[in-house]
Amino acid sequence: METPNQDTTSLPRTATVKRTTKETDVQVTLNLDGIGNCTADTGIPFLDHMLHQIASHGLIDLEVKATGDLEIDDHHTNEDVGITLGQTLGKALGDRKGIVRFGHFIAPLDEALIQVSLDFSGRPHLSYNLEIPTQRVGTYDTQLVREFFVAVVNHSKITLHIRQLDGINSHHIIEAAFKAFARAIRMAIEIDPRRHRAIPSSKGVL
Repeated sequence: METPNQDTTSLPRTATVKRTTKETDVQVTLNLDGIGNCTADTGIPFLDHMLHQIASHGLIDLEVKATGDLEIDDHHTNEDVGITLGQTLGKALGDRKGIVRFGHFIAPLDEALIQVSLDFSGRPHLSYNLEIPTQRVGTYDTQLVREFFVAVVNHSKITLHIRQLDGINSHHIIEAAFKAFARAIRMAIEIDPRRHRAIPSSKGVL
């Protein structure tokens, strides 16, 4: 039980969520104060690659294990990994006391340039304008990028804006988006030393 003077920001910011449906079985474990270690096994190689970007550039230790109905397509597994990651992120943050709350980053990847701004506001919202020129990167359906972010946003309750400033290569555009997302998260979840005991909202709750 937290006492009034307890500094909860010194507690481990870790969480595990397991989500099982008739379509998928997903487990996510993360440590928000990690060093970027990642184990990702979703059965979708490109999604695994993007999860590694989140961990590496967000300095989040991340373990993701998922099985799903890939014989149909990647949609259910991709979405449910996003849902479970969002739930785990929200659980690890708890009441969000002490965090900076806002994060932003512009990530270049060769010709691609992607801007991400986010707010751990408690209000889920996604604005997304990536223009990905091809339907697939390898075997991955590029429409699923938006579906992944929709799932993360709705279940972590963040406000997320993703803007494409430049780019013509599908792989570069998507990877730059995930890298910018990771760096924005890293900024937003840092502990604000001037407000480390308070919830960063004039309302007193997020």
